[in-house]
Amino acid sequence: MGVSDPAVRIAGVSKSFGTHPAVSDLSLSVPRGTVYGFLGPNGSGKTTTLRLILHILLPDSGSVEVLGRHGTRAANDRIGYLPEERGLYRKMEVRRQLEYLTALKGLPPARSRPLIASWLERFGLSAWADEKVEALSKGMCQKVQFIAAVAADPELVVLDEPFSGLDPVNQEVLREALLELKRRGTTVILSTHDMAAAEELCDTLCMMHEGRKVLDGTLEDLRARHGTGMVRVESSFGAAGLEGMPGVAAVRDLGRVQEVRLSGDPQELLRALVARGGVSRFETVRPTLKEIFLANAAPAAKGAP
Repeated sequence: MGVSDPAVRIAGVSKSFGTHPAVSDLSLSVPRGTVYGFLGPNGSGKTTTLRLILHILLPDSGSVEVLGRHGTRAANDRIGYLPEERGLYRKMEVRRQLEYLTALKGLPPARSRPLIASWLERFGLSAWADEKVEALSKGMCQKVQFIAAVAADPELVVLDEPFSGLDPVNQEVLREALLELKRRGTTVILSTHDMAAAEELCDTLCMMHEGRKVLDGTLEDLRARHGTGMVRVESSFGAAGLEGMPGVAAVRDLGRVQEVRLSGDPQELLRALVARGGVSRFETVRPTLKEIFLANAAPAAKGAP
């Protein structure tokens, strides 16, 4: 598999459970060494897609290629997985459990121990290494399971709602860990409904709604293709002075600043404002991921039975 080849390639994949289509005709490509985000509400098909990538589920149609292979090995040594449904052996000590789980990935304890110790220290869990899992809080358990997913240094890490249940401090620790994985060249697939986190972390994004892909691309691509056509203006003549100017469809007065919805070229409005003078601010409003998603998922939702 070449460096330029994608880490994951999905082509025309569909998967149903009974009469319910969980994923419909999905195609996408995950670039190597990037953070790739799956976004969408609960029930949108994100977790099913991850399980198809891991070959925990097989598609009804289409193909799934992971790290250059069309295999059915869910526990591939080159892949780390953090499931949404957390599962640890509650009666086993933290360090012993991590050594066991990394051994399943082909890493013997002699090699895994320093890696595990480093991750435990990073997550503030060194003092809990010899405690049983049942003594840990929910957030601690989540960090232990994350360590289990990454300690064997996999090429691909698949994370299903990794921020769920973590307080803001530990969310930030996890963000830094994800960025460190990316710096090492690891490909990270992140499924989340937290669009603010995805906006900060992800290089490329796939938005899903009711089992279908509604958007796919880099954040800048999505903003360029699905911008809101809005600018913010601060001037000496206020909201009343903007009404009726070239390219202005509507004006929302925010006080000192006005938000303008455009019907034409923003440069045309800017030229007109400069000609009148008194303009101290003119900036394009960049839509958030949430705004882009709602604008594109809403039509599908309205057509749903």
